[in-house]
Amino acid sequence: MAIIYRCQLELQDSLYYATREIGRLYETEPVIHNYALCYALGLVDSETYSTTVSEEHSYRYFCPEQVPKYEEHLTPLNEQKIYVTPARSISHSSTLNTWKYANNNYHVEMEKTQKNIPSFGRAKEIAPESKFEFFLISEKALNLPKWIRLGKWMSKAEVTIVETHESKRSLTEQEFTFPYPLNPLDVMFTHQVISYDVVNMPPVSLIQNVRIRGHFYELKSLKIPAMQYRFRG
Repeated sequence: MAIIYRCQLELQDSLYYATREIGRLYETEPVIHNYALCYALGLVDSETYSTTVSEEHSYRYFCPEQVPKYEEHLTPLNEQKIYVTPARSISHSSTLNTWKYANNNYHVEMEKTQKNIPSFGRAKEIAPESKFEFFLISEKALNLPKWIRLGKWMSKAEVTIVETHESKRSLTEQEFTFPYPLNPLDVMFTHQVISYDVVNMPPVSLIQNVRIRGHFYELKSLKIPAMQYRFRG
């Protein structure tokens, strides 16, 4: 038996992470990766840096090595039977911000600037009050944080549990459609993926509107694929 949490996020600040770069435009896709949610929700803990990170014992807001360790960090969630789906937008709007900077050599030992090379770009961000929805599946009850931070600017977001439901993993495989985004690495090992749309974003592009065959959990009329974290290799 698993507990399914239907959760919503409401942004309090503009959310930025470059899912796509088009020339000088850095665009934020209105979808939140499940890896990012695992860190933001505090599900990934690290005792290694507990002495150097005074406020949190996790990689949520601080990673001293800047080296992805998804397999190392997320495998314990498989052992705890915890899985978080990516979040899709319920309602959102975007803002477009222009940034510009120039060569600042004149700040170093009063050195004169030999040439002025301006640089500029635009960042498309998800605006405050935008809402997202995701699912969390766990064998045990969890205490989720009320407030989390996401993206490059550590944007504040409110977490609301809309409903909880207990469900057993289906005994038989069935064909069904899951309209929310999925991580293809997590689903393709255990399910037959028939059709999907791609959402290009790092570190692993997501798929959505997925027609799939396999085992699932049921939340009212919605079938959620029974998944765990998988990795390349």
